[in-house]
Amino acid sequence: MLSTTLANLRAHLPRLVAATLAVVIAVAFVVATLVLDETARVTLLRAAGAEYVGTDVVVTATDGSSLAGAVGAVAAVPGVRAVDPTTSADVQARFPGRSEAHLQVQAVAADPVLRWQQVAAGTLPDSPGELAVATTTGAAVGDVVAVTVYDPVTGEVTSTADATVTGLVDLGGDPGAGLFARGFAVAGQVAAWGGLEPTELRVVGEPRTDPEALAAAVAPALGFAAVELRTGEQAAEDAVADVTGDRLALAAVLLVFATVAVLVAGLVIANTLAVLVAQRTRDLALLRCVGATSRQVRRSVLTEAAVTGLAASVVGVGAGVALAALVSGLVGTDSPLPLEGVAVPLYAVGAGVAVGTLTTLLAALGPARAATRVAPLAALRPVDAAPLRSRGGLLRFATGLLLVLGGAGLMALGVLTVDVYASLAGGTASFLGVVLLAQRAVPPVVAAAGRALGRIGGVPGRMAAGNASRNPRRTAATATALLIGVTLTTAMVVGAASTRATAQAGLDAAYPADVEIGAYGELPASLLPQLEDVDGVAGGTALLGVDVTGPDGQPLWVQGVDAAAATPVLRSTAGLFLPAIGEAVLPQWAADTYGLRAGDTMTLRAGERSRALTVAVGDTGLGTPLLSTADVRALVPGATTATLWLRLDDGGGQRDAIEEVTELTGAAAPGAFVTGLASERAAIDSVLDALLLVVTGLLGVAVLIALIGVGNTLALSVVERRQENGLLRAMGLTRGQLRGLLAWEAVLVAGVAAVLGVLLGGAYGLIGTASVLGGQDAVLLDVPWLQVGGIVVVATGAGLLASVLPARRAARTAPVAAIAAV
Repeated sequence: MLSTTLANLRAHLPRLVAATLAVVIAVAFVVATLVLDETARVTLLRAAGAEYVGTDVVVTATDGSSLAGAVGAVAAVPGVRAVDPTTSADVQARFPGRSEAHLQVQAVAADPVLRWQQVAAGTLPDSPGELAVATTTGAAVGDVVAVTVYDPVTGEVTSTADATVTGLVDLGGDPGAGLFARGFAVAGQVAAWGGLEPTELRVVGEPRTDPEALAAAVAPALGFAAVELRTGEQAAEDAVADVTGDRLALAAVLLVFATVAVLVAGLVIANTLAVLVAQRTRDLALLRCVGATSRQVRRSVLTEAAVTGLAASVVGVGAGVALAALVSGLVGTDSPLPLEGVAVPLYAVGAGVAVGTLTTLLAALGPARAATRVAPLAALRPVDAAPLRSRGGLLRFATGLLLVLGGAGLMALGVLTVDVYASLAGGTASFLGVVLLAQRAVPPVVAAAGRALGRIGGVPGRMAAGNASRNPRRTAATATALLIGVTLTTAMVVGAASTRATAQAGLDAAYPADVEIGAYGELPASLLPQLEDVDGVAGGTALLGVDVTGPDGQPLWVQGVDAAAATPVLRSTAGLFLPAIGEAVLPQWAADTYGLRAGDTMTLRAGERSRALTVAVGDTGLGTPLLSTADVRALVPGATTATLWLRLDDGGGQRDAIEEVTELTGAAAPGAFVTGLASERAAIDSVLDALLLVVTGLLGVAVLIALIGVGNTLALSVVERRQENGLLRAMGLTRGQLRGLLAWEAVLVAGVAAVLGVLLGGAYGLIGTASVLGGQDAVLLDVPWLQVGGIVVVATGAGLLASVLPARRAARTAPVAAIAAV
């Protein structure tokens, strides 16, 4: 029987192209996702965790205390080769041709074995007065940088110095590299610039040292318990997790897509094999007649599926690795998901082969069972489809209803507990229930739509509506393939748009000002008019800052704002309390410190002046008490500007505006710092743009797989209705009308599937957003109607395109030959 099976495979190889293509696409998707995830992990380890990759043990003070005194004891431990105390300093640096900006300077390890920096040009510094900086600063080797050190408490200048740039360091794909300028100097220079006491030690052992054993040996030398010991690999993983959690979230999202792609592929494979079994019913029946048992026939079908699945899976693994390499080359390290090269783990290859082969085998179980359920002689003539009210139909209905109700409960739990995994499990279960219920839910909707189609489609349109309604199993099978793809794509489009809207609303509430400018000292009054004249700046407001005496008699820094002037500048006041005259808004820490509650009265003093104010407790957006401008001037008439809030124009050009604002601020107020919402919004937009790009690709994948599924189901329909089509041709239906009949039927079913998929996908997208961002005050629903409309059009067009080949095959069959086929 094996030789017969292999002969059938060779003879019917063209018929397996659709199933093979579906498996290749699904496996490639799974493998590419796993490979990209591993590549991103390795890239981030070399970037965000670069300083720990070559380290055996990392000692961290959990209470923030200095570890300087432990360096000698750790270095004396047998097996320790070198110890590097991690120290850094925050300074202001003026690069040639640029204004002063914040620079974080880290000490270079004394032992070369612990120097992790990748030097792109020049060398690392080896003496005071030298500095290496990140390539992102735009500096060049030989530049002289003016360094100013400020007292973090008083804001006064403590020292100034010039440093020569000796090298440029490539920080690679470190996602945190663009947050501020990075520099590297020898430990003595960092100490002279106010370097902090080391709270972390990096330890490297002799060659072939076991990191776990070295950590156990180092622990007794520390002499106190307030430390954490990790291996270098663990510390690198923790650094990656601290810098970005989006990589894991995006990988999880991609794996969800891969899972759905496998489910869609399984449906397509099942339909394809059903077509093959239907086309070979007479062949299988003849085999039964000449002595083949039902078990042998079933085994033959499963063997064909296993060989097909294994071969397609191998091809899919290669395609997935190639796709990952292409994406890695296009994306590079300058993205929210940094990629460098390709890392192919063995589990990705094994998972791809296993998923493809097992999916094909599972999808073949139904057709294999169907191939042996009909008696040999009965298989030589057509049989009617089983009615919906059969035992199997009722079981399917009960199972589908149970899955829908149980899945809805899980999704509700996921929304209430903000657990995306519960919602994912519920969404998967409920959608499987929807697929099972499709045989009862889709045909009535198709019949209703068919009545409208009959009025515009003429005779072919009315006949198409009747055909689609007459066989609910076939109609549901055709619709389900597109339903899955459209639901998936719509869910992601709506989910991404709603996530963007909700996240931006949350950011607007948390950071009401697009740009916030503060300083160690005061800001010149002339700075705000200059900044308001910058292209891209919509407006601004100034906040006063003064030292007063608090209720406990201790100095207290407060700021004053004019609520009427500030409101048009702020993106949102939902989470921000702006004080009225006679009111003081206290952050929670200040209210706890003074033992005050909302409605109490507090008295502030400045010299001989005092002011009794009503207390309000809430977020000030500044972390300091906030008063009205009038109350601040009543206490300190000569109060000066301490903070500026700016609002930027919507749309592009914000980055240029921020750069110009930074330049003007640095020139007018050395030591000032520019922060705010714009950078956070840009980061979220970049991640969501990447996600939407993935969704666009998924639309193509989903439509392609659905196109194969619809084409296979229509091909099965042509096989099942060959005699019926021949009779219609014999009664006068032309080839064009027959093609039109099948085309109208495909458009009708695909259109209904697209509309239902959009409704389901919109609901799933909102539930998913609520499960991820349910911690926000409100989840905003944002439906991009243009994209949703495009999905409906594309899906309906895909159904029409899928009908072309089956309709052409049906029209080319002679009426007499079709009627004679049994």
